[in-house]
Amino acid sequence: MARLFAALLSVLLLAACGSLPRDPFTASDLAGEAPQGLSDVRFNASDAGAGIRFAEAARTRRAGQKTFDVLAISGGGSNGAYGAGILVGWTKTGHRPEFDIVTGVSTGALTAPFAFLGPDWDRRLTEAYTSKAADRILERRGLDLLFRPGFYDTKALRGLVEKYVDAPMLYAIAMEQARGRRLLIATTNLDTEETVIWDMGAIAARGDEASLKLFRDVLVASASIPGVFPPTLIEVEGSGRRLSEMHVDGGVTTPFFVAPESLLLWTAPKSGEARPGRITVLVNGKVGGAFGFTKGGTLSVLGRSWLTMSKALMRTHLTASAAFARRNGGSLVYAAIPDDALVDTSGLDFSASNRIDLFELGRRRAEMGVAWTTPATPEEPTPPLVATPAAASR
Repeated sequence: MARLFAALLSVLLLAACGSLPRDPFTASDLAGEAPQGLSDVRFNASDAGAGIRFAEAARTRRAGQKTFDVLAISGGGSNGAYGAGILVGWTKTGHRPEFDIVTGVSTGALTAPFAFLGPDWDRRLTEAYTSKAADRILERRGLDLLFRPGFYDTKALRGLVEKYVDAPMLYAIAMEQARGRRLLIATTNLDTEETVIWDMGAIAARGDEASLKLFRDVLVASASIPGVFPPTLIEVEGSGRRLSEMHVDGGVTTPFFVAPESLLLWTAPKSGEARPGRITVLVNGKVGGAFGFTKGGTLSVLGRSWLTMSKALMRTHLTASAAFARRNGGSLVYAAIPDDALVDTSGLDFSASNRIDLFELGRRRAEMGVAWTTPATPEEPTPPLVATPAAASR
C-alpha cells in the first residue's frame, strides 16, 4: 500500500497539469431533487432517508422476514483476488449463504456482482481475477499524461468490466432485484464530497443500453483510485442543463459499507423495522499493525503514514459496524489477509502470479474454515497483537 501512495505522489509531480474538460457548475445547480433519471437508482450515504431505502430489501424480501443479511466487500486493488478466492472456497464448503444485500467498494465493486449472483458465477469470478486479462490494468500512459489526470489509463480496466459485465449479467441481477435483494455500489462524488450509493439492481432492471453503460460506468468509477486512474464523468440532468459529475473510488470516503452513515448509529425499534442479521465483511487487505523499518526519506514517511492511516480507518469501520450489528441483535464477522502472509499486498501488483497467490490463499483459508474473525467491541477487550502458534502456522 505504501507503493500506492508513492504512485499518487508521482502523479502530483508528473501530471500536475492534467485535467478533464468539463463545464463548471455551482451547488445551486444541484439543489433540490436528484438529477433526472437517477432519483430511483442512487442516494447519498448521509441522507436522512438512506436508511429507509437500505432496509427496504428486508421488508420486500418475503413475508415475515425480520432481519437482513449483508455481505460487504472492501477495496484493495489487486488484493481483490483474495476476496474472490474466499467466495470460491466458501462455495466449496457447501455453507455459503445467500445475502439480502451485497455491497462493494473499489475492487469490491468489481467482485460484488458475481458475489450477488452466487456460486453459479464462481467460474467467471475466478477467471476475472486470475486470468491474464487483468495483467494490463496498470498500463502506463503516453504524452496524454500531461493533459489528463491519472498515472494510468482506465482502458484496460474498462475493457475488463465490459468483458464480464454484459446484458445477461444485468438480466440475472434484475431478476434478483425483483426478489427483493439489493446490490449496492459506492462511489465518491468529488464535487459534493459525498459517498454515493448506487442501487445496481434498479439500474439493471431498466434493461436498455443506457442502463448497461451506466452500470459499467459506476463500477469503473468505484475502482478508479484518484491519481492512479482518471476520474469517471457521469452525465446527469440538473436544473434544466446537462452536468458532468466527477466520481472516483468509493474507498476515498469509506473502506467498505454495511449500511449508510445515517443508519450506523440507529437502533431498530422492538417491532416493525427489519434488523441486521448476519453481516459479513471481506477485507481485501491486512488490518493489523506490523513492524516495518521506515526510512527517513519523504516518500517512505508519507507512504508509511498513509498505510497506517488506512489500516486504522479499516479497524474503526469494523468496530463501528460490529457495534451496529450487535446493538440491533445481529452479528459481524470478517475475513482479511493474514498479517503474516508472504504475498504482495501493495494493491498494485496485478501480475497473474501474485493474483493467483492471493486467490489461492483466500480459497484455502475459506475451505479450511480459518478465514473468519470477529472484531473486538467494547464488550470484548482487544486481544494483544501477537501471533499465536496456530495463526503463525497457517
